[in-house]
Amino acid sequence: TNNAQAAHAVNFTLQQMAQGGLYDQLGGGFCRYSVDERWDIPHFEKMLYDNGLLLGLYCDAWQSSQNPLLERVIEQTAAWVMREMQSSDGGYYSSLDADSEHEEGKFYVWQRDEIRQLLSEDEYTLVAAYYGLNQPANFENHDWNLRVNIPPDQLIEDLELSPAQATERLISAQKKLFAARELRVRPGRDEKILGAWNGLMIAGMAHASRVFNRPDWLKSAQDAMDFVRNTLWRDGKLLATCKDGKAHLNAYLDDHAFLLNALLELLQAEYRTVDLTFAVQLANALLERFEDKQNGGFFFTSHDHEVLIQRNKIGQDNATPSGNGIAAQALLRLSLLTGETQYADAAERCLKLFFPAMQQAASYHSSLCTALAEYLQPSSMLVLRGTNDSTSAWQGALRTRYLPNVMTIVLADDVTDLPGMLDKPHEKQTTAWLCQGTQCLPPITDLDELLKQLKTYP
Repeated sequence: TNNAQAAHAVNFTLQQMAQGGLYDQLGGGFCRYSVDERWDIPHFEKMLYDNGLLLGLYCDAWQSSQNPLLERVIEQTAAWVMREMQSSDGGYYSSLDADSEHEEGKFYVWQRDEIRQLLSEDEYTLVAAYYGLNQPANFENHDWNLRVNIPPDQLIEDLELSPAQATERLISAQKKLFAARELRVRPGRDEKILGAWNGLMIAGMAHASRVFNRPDWLKSAQDAMDFVRNTLWRDGKLLATCKDGKAHLNAYLDDHAFLLNALLELLQAEYRTVDLTFAVQLANALLERFEDKQNGGFFFTSHDHEVLIQRNKIGQDNATPSGNGIAAQALLRLSLLTGETQYADAAERCLKLFFPAMQQAASYHSSLCTALAEYLQPSSMLVLRGTNDSTSAWQGALRTRYLPNVMTIVLADDVTDLPGMLDKPHEKQTTAWLCQGTQCLPPITDLDELLKQLKTYP
């Protein structure tokens, strides 16, 4: 079937990316792109936005495949984000340079003898086969950039090891190599904190925290959003960037849209009233300051921005998704959450404006196509309420399921000030309310019954 083929294409591609030179096998995180057809050698620059988007995508792929390789990539990448890309104030930095000591990739590549000296003989035998050190140097004919060179099952067979032995040796070797690499001169870091790119990473971290039940990742994402709210949100207006504590420049469409989307991910990971309040403020600013009321859609610059030769409305996805596409998706979901129709109406006007362009070139407009699918078949709302201990078992059961069309909000007992859609009564036991549009099923108090209902969901 087409669905199975598409799922295979996505999963296989993500697996090859994770095993290739594009991915930092020791420290986590993806570089921007490969410079060769085998995906051996990357351009060694790591961008916040790529990794934020990839975190979310790898989580979706893991939910649909439960492939342990994908889980390891998510764990390593989230660890890299917190270790190297988060400022002490909470915001995420923009990027890491490709160069250190004036040489591209110098921080990341290895001499074979250097690795041999760091490892035990058993570890070296495994790593040499696994990472291709027994092949000719792949980086400029004199160094090795590590990439998975042989399928793990084949490696285990060749070396006559049990999976547990092989894993233990590999982890031990990786730790030693990582520790040695940490002593090198580091690549430069661009310490600008950009609203839009923070939105993409906060969404990725929040999504991952929910799928893998990681409070530390959630805290990282919440700290970044708190930084944005406290530093980039001034007098009811959003600013675009902050460096060394100084925030400035009018924010753009992408800043508003990506942060609004991130708030919706955060709310599904842990419901906080401050996040819903900020989401409504950002959405109102989006409608007030960016929407073309006559023709629909959102300008890239606000109505009170300095006058430019032209004001673009961008529908196509680029290295980052289209601001119009993400705005439309987020407004539709916010409308579900709050019951406020003005947000859905603005999304509809946006989709109408771009529909001819989407018909002509759908592949350039993935974000808008996703928004259109959401508009034609709105997401369902799932509200869970109960004591923290009892809801966590239900959340655990939902984690392993890929439910892109269900917005899940979990309410602790003590949450107050809820909008109408969410204002559910306290019951003695954990209760689920599953609603599509204004149609809700009777309250569900049995987890198996809920899982059965969700199976029928598109």
